[in-house]
Amino acid sequence: MAKALAKKLGLIYVDSGAMYRAVTLYFLRNNIDVNDDAAVEEALQHIELNFHSRDFESHISLNGEEVSEEIRLMPVSESVSEVSANKRVRVEMVRQQQRMGKSKNIVMDGRDIGTAVFVDAQVKLFMTADPKIRAERRFNELRAKGNTDVSLEDVFENIAHRDFADTTRKESPLVRAEDAIILDNTELSPQEQLDFAISKVQPFLEELA
Repeated sequence: MAKALAKKLGLIYVDSGAMYRAVTLYFLRNNIDVNDDAAVEEALQHIELNFHSRDFESHISLNGEEVSEEIRLMPVSESVSEVSANKRVRVEMVRQQQRMGKSKNIVMDGRDIGTAVFVDAQVKLFMTADPKIRAERRFNELRAKGNTDVSLEDVFENIAHRDFADTTRKESPLVRAEDAIILDNTELSPQEQLDFAISKVQPFLEELA
């Protein structure tokens, strides 16, 4: 939905979750212990992330390597909550995200955007859905990309684990900002949720025109 909103309104889309996933991939590849503060600090100095866009699809490179597909696989999904909960990782990623949004109108999605990264954002949407529906959507997405080694049960358990970890973590937990608009898309089509989002964002764009 964030991608579709950016495309419809002519704004820049930034996938903040992809940044944490790319860091997680680097940690996995290099056997970085997320509980070793010195190792994490050292690793972050050797991670360069860049976004590029084709047809409003966000692509991310890790130290010059395109990793957009690999960061969506289960090994990363199973570890990203622990990595993203690390204070040093979050400080560095938030710094980079805030830099991206300083001079541009952007659409950014992520689990702490409205509460930690852009607390003064003009529009905040807190998206939610029934966990079973979310699992089915992610499962179908993985299958469409050729990942046939994962079961629906695995995906459901992964989502439940991530939700618990992200809502209970000490650093920037997943919570709804007080001024965020709730968008429950359990029974909404992609077009219906996009129309809802546009209705909330459009008035602010008209003010800028």
